[in-house]
Amino acid sequence: MFEIPKLHHTLSGNFFLMAGPCAIEGEEMALQIAERLKDITDRLEIPLIFKGSYRKANRSRLDSFTGIGDEKALRILKKVSQTFDVPTVTDIHESDEAAMAAEYVDVLQIPAFLCRQTDLLVAAANTGKVVNIKKGQFLSGESMRYAVDKVRESGNDKVILTDRGNSFGYSDLVVDFRNLPEMKATGAPVVMDVTHSLQQPNQSSGVTGGKPALIETIAKAAIAVGADGLFIETHPQPSIAKSDGANMLPLDQLEDLLLKLIRIRQAVI
Repeated sequence: MFEIPKLHHTLSGNFFLMAGPCAIEGEEMALQIAERLKDITDRLEIPLIFKGSYRKANRSRLDSFTGIGDEKALRILKKVSQTFDVPTVTDIHESDEAAMAAEYVDVLQIPAFLCRQTDLLVAAANTGKVVNIKKGQFLSGESMRYAVDKVRESGNDKVILTDRGNSFGYSDLVVDFRNLPEMKATGAPVVMDVTHSLQQPNQSSGVTGGKPALIETIAKAAIAVGADGLFIETHPQPSIAKSDGANMLPLDQLEDLLLKLIRIRQAVI
């Protein structure tokens, strides 16, 4: 398995964790969350990749929070990386964002709705950074091999695949755990996006809902079926988070959850 810069623990041992706020809301909060995540994961020997979106391009309503400014948010991600010596991941939305974001972060994430966008995948691949491709809510795990091929055939074999559930009716998602082994067949590390898979999109209010009470259930099942990593958005106070608070894990609940997951991992490897 390829090695992500600044990832001090081997990815072949424990599962790794992509975690952080949905969006970068400001420097103080990002550093606060990163410090807590670093402390927990170092003690539990879980490899950490700090996550934060520098801009939220996929919003239901025009008045939804989209970010504090691209360059400002990207500089905060860079500061998190330098302060705590951890790799960072952020999502990109258009081809011309790839090179810009690659100057600040270690992993470029392709949003689920955009996983078939060839130009975007190729642009991300051409940066030489690790590319994390989220599986579209409308795709099977098996079909993600074509997205992987686009990155690899562009000369970059550093690919991660992330499941975030499948559309179930108009305003819900369901997780089909068959997708994880199907995606692992590509040879790429496979991640379960626990919190986004519990979203309830397309609400009449224009604000996405969620079922955070099921975070532990989805996370346990993912580790049990062999996920290499977990993606968990977390915030000290999800109720006041500026993006996706409805499905986030409160930061003070993370350590207890990880302890349970470590025991499952030890039982199945």
